[in-house]
Amino acid sequence: MQKLTFKLGFLALAAASASAAQASEQQYKSADEIAKAIEREMISWRRDIHAHPELGNAETRTSRLVAAHLKRQGLQVRTGVAVTGVVAVLDSGRPGPVVALRADMDGLPVKEEVDLAFASKATGQYRGETVPVMHACGHDAHVAILMATAEVLSKMRSELTGKVVFLFQPAEEGPSTFEPGTGSSWGAKAMIEQGAFDNPKVDVTFGLHVIAGLPTGMLAWRSGPLMASADSFKVTVHGQQTHGAMPWRGVDPIVSTSQIINGLQSIVSRQIDISKEPAILSVGQVHGGVRFNIIPDSVWFEGTIRAFDEGMRADIYERIKRTSEQIASASGATAEAKLTRYYDVTVNDPDLTKQMTPTLIRVAGGNKWNDQIAKSTGGEDFSEFGKKGPALFLFLGITPPAEVATAAANHSPLFRIDESGLLQGVRALTHLTIDYLSDGKQQAQ
Repeated sequence: MQKLTFKLGFLALAAASASAAQASEQQYKSADEIAKAIEREMISWRRDIHAHPELGNAETRTSRLVAAHLKRQGLQVRTGVAVTGVVAVLDSGRPGPVVALRADMDGLPVKEEVDLAFASKATGQYRGETVPVMHACGHDAHVAILMATAEVLSKMRSELTGKVVFLFQPAEEGPSTFEPGTGSSWGAKAMIEQGAFDNPKVDVTFGLHVIAGLPTGMLAWRSGPLMASADSFKVTVHGQQTHGAMPWRGVDPIVSTSQIINGLQSIVSRQIDISKEPAILSVGQVHGGVRFNIIPDSVWFEGTIRAFDEGMRADIYERIKRTSEQIASASGATAEAKLTRYYDVTVNDPDLTKQMTPTLIRVAGGNKWNDQIAKSTGGEDFSEFGKKGPALFLFLGITPPAEVATAAANHSPLFRIDESGLLQGVRALTHLTIDYLSDGKQQAQ
């Protein structure tokens, strides 16, 4: 009952403040009618992309499909950004803000196990190996949603002010090769480095991600930190090889490694103030030794760090380094810890979130929204766009309500999408853009 009262009160507050960031009802109606008219085509695009997934920096077919569609809408299109990315600009011809909308394009090295007529049978090269490829995270849906959004806004060009930049980003999951000199890059950061935000200069960025386990069509977001930073750490423990029958003649890095891993578990549970923000430290792989009766020279293991606060993020790494070195030293071994930073914390700008919340509530309707969704310990390189200016990232539910409790998660070979939710994604991005551009026009006047 308290939650219902809060929502009703918030709706009243939202209605009172919505005029600061709303366009006309006719614009909303036009946008929704155009979106509905191309829904079937959007689903067809999604299925085609799903059947032909491509890994990071190898999205050549996808980018060709996207670029051709954007050119048909009369947009200014630039290809080959950050290897395979596509940037398109819609210029209304009238002064106003610049809104960027982002979709990521890459698949994952996962073998699809969903029984669909358009299930992926594709393979690709990942770190030098041939692997199955699947859109196991829903990026195919993101591309189709943004293609449809571009068509809707292009057909409404005469009703808009300012500019819209469409960012079709490669390698959100990371490049499929890490070899120097191959042109591989991490998508969002590379797009920014290659000028995607500069001409025109972007004022705000909106993006969304389909999520399993949320009811189809639900929009969910929160102000401030939304998704965690995601880093990896690798610890190499050096001992001294010896026969397993005579361990006293060497230094056992396997035993030392097991003690280090146990020690690392106390960092989050005993040394970090998780009442401030949650944090995670997990070890995912351990490698060492070649034979059952030989104690090896060295062992290495890797894991991940997740955090929502930059200070905590740095502190956890320093504790990993100190814990590893000192435990190893106690047994006569040595340890070397290295950190690789992947994603920064994805933060929804509080002012922008407050400004656009009435829009999202209006689009979602009824009780199909949640502005206090739990923080996600998953990572996203959309965080890079948020460092360039105010940004807002949403979750879009794509699971039938009856399956919410049992739906396979993103990145699973059983991940699947209820396509009836895609239209809601188009409406969300379209209405956010229309309202932000309209609000900018009002402020200019």
